[in-house]
Amino acid sequence: MKSKNKIVLAYSGGLDTSIILKWLQENYNAEVICYTADVGQEIDRKKIFKNAKKFGVKNIIIQDLKDVFVKDYVYPMIRGHAIYEGVYLLGTSIARPLIAKDQIRVAKKFKANAVSHGATGKGNDQVRFELGYHYFGPKIKIIAPWRIWKLRSRTDLINYAKKHGIPIPKDKKGAPPFSVDDNLFHTSTEGKVLENPKNSAPEFIFQRTVSPERAPNKPSFITINFKNGDPFAINGKKMSPSKLLEKLNNIAGKNGIGRVDLVENRFIGIKYRG
Repeated sequence: MKSKNKIVLAYSGGLDTSIILKWLQENYNAEVICYTADVGQEIDRKKIFKNAKKFGVKNIIIQDLKDVFVKDYVYPMIRGHAIYEGVYLLGTSIARPLIAKDQIRVAKKFKANAVSHGATGKGNDQVRFELGYHYFGPKIKIIAPWRIWKLRSRTDLINYAKKHGIPIPKDKKGAPPFSVDDNLFHTSTEGKVLENPKNSAPEFIFQRTVSPERAPNKPSFITINFKNGDPFAINGKKMSPSKLLEKLNNIAGKNGIGRVDLVENRFIGIKYRG
């Protein structure tokens, strides 16, 4: 008897990837393995397991990559002063190669036929993920639902979700929430009122930083200890890469440091604000 196809899905437990999970099961008659890379974002583990198990997923992997992410990706990027178009600090971009690499590792472990992601056909993430997939697993098939399925609008997505009992997230006003990507290095927010460049970003979207106007009037003084170009301690106290970056984020955020409002040029030619 021929074994069932296996697909490793980059899964967040949210609306889009939950829809993709069900869609893959319906259209490929495959066992879907849900994979989540923990790179320091807010992870609702109960939600991930609950939503995946609802559709009969047997293998759910949440891989802790925080220290690897900071040490092998964030630190080299900072050493290289990598900034896109003079303003974008590459917070989302730098995480994708690591996620793709580890997703392929999981695919090989389970002898999967394919990998899949939830990146849309309008953004850069589709390119970031798929270049990584091609490099680390050139023989593994890539399934990009947003480029091939017939769900062409948000209405289509909502109707599909309702049909299959997939929870639909809403903000306090009952509207769709902002699109948010976060990891240890950054939080980016897109969509809704931000799509009009004349609108100021609402204060509540800044989850990690206080407004400079509300920052303390007194400075915070710290000493960062470096070795071979990478930080390893704050005020003489050694920390793991992830704990050190988290500590610096907290200090900077309390002092109103770390906000960027930009419009970027995407790979396919469109402009987007975040």
